[in-house]
Parts: sequence; C-alpha cells; structure tokens
Amino acid sequence: MIITSDGEIVTNNHVISGASTVKVRLSDGKTYEADVLGTDPDKDLALIKLQDASGLKAATLGDSGKVNVGDEVVAIGSPEGLTGTVTSGIVSALDRDVTVAKDDEQQPRQDPREGWPFEFGGQQFNGDTGESTTTYKALQTDASLNPGNSGGALINMNGEVIGINSAMYSPSSATGSTAGSVGLGFAIPINTVKTDLDGLRSGSGN
Repeated sequence: MIITSDGEIVTNNHVISGASTVKVRLSDGKTYEADVLGTDPDKDLALIKLQDASGLKAATLGDSGKVNVGDEVVAIGSPEGLTGTVTSGIVSALDRDVTVAKDDEQQPRQDPREGWPFEFGGQQFNGDTGESTTTYKALQTDASLNPGNSGGALINMNGEVIGINSAMYSPSSATGSTAGSVGLGFAIPINTVKTDLDGLRSGSGN
C-alpha cells in the first residue's frame, strides 16, 4: 500500500521478513527495487521505500477509531498471485487479539502466497507460530482473504484505508495453496499504522 508519492509502502513485517532484497511491481506493471526503512515485528508492520520513484498516487488513510461492526469494507490484494483482486464484506468484530510469529529466527519465512500462521483464542491456525510471538488488536472482517492478501489494504466505502490485511483463518485440513477463505480475516487497524510511522521511518517501530 503506497502512502507517499515518492514510494513509501506499508506492508506486513512477515511479508518481507528474511528477505535480502525487495522488489515491488505496481498495478501498471512497472517494477522497482525497494529499501527496507524500518520494521516493527511487535505490530507485524514494515515500511519500505521504492528507489527513484516519484509522482505515485498515495492511498488515503482513514480513521479506524470510527469503524463500527457492520460497516461495509473492500479488501485489496493479490491472492494466489492474482494481482489487483478486490473482495467485499463487512467489519465483523473489533479489537480481536491476534498472535503471529515475531521474528525470522523462530518462524522461517514462507511464500507470501501461503497462509501465515497465527493464534487466536488459545489455538493455532495455518501452522505453528513458533516460540517468539506478538499479539496485536485487529479488525475482523468477512471480506474474502486468501494467501497473498497480506499487506493489502482494507478500505471503507469512502475509499479510505482502515486496515492492513494481515491474517486469515483456514481449516486445519487445508495448507499452502489449498487453503482458502472461510470469512474469518483480520487486519491491523490503520490508526496503529499511523502511530507507528515515525518509528518505522527512523528505522524501527514504536
């Protein structure tokens, strides 16, 4: 999700964790090399910046504090590599405690198209989260999220970003590319992202 015209992009830490280089392909097909400015494993957030980019259209950040259960939302991402996919739904719940792997040493980096393991309600989903984990408050949505949606935007009906898609539940019998949406997806509230931006720009998080 592009947040500045010169190419700052917010994504999940688990999307870029362990990567020695980062390449970004925009919706127009243009590809950029990107530098990692900062990561915050505690909130599963990362900020990267495209090299030699300018004049890009930045997303409009909304206010997740004004989100209510039942609000209509649209999720944007590249599930299974299908770029520019949008799905719709509602906000199903607020302030869900979602636990994900915190660092690359405890949880080997996966293909972004695979389901990222997470914990909720004392149970693990989509695999083992490892020993080092972090918990954050998430928005829950029934907008269809599939492997590859991580780091994409969850937007309201005004086109404002209210969250960063970060985790999804898949049945325990489904793994990797066979895992699919059952209407239980989670997103990091955009107000959490806004609070963390200065720290990410300085090379870390809050």
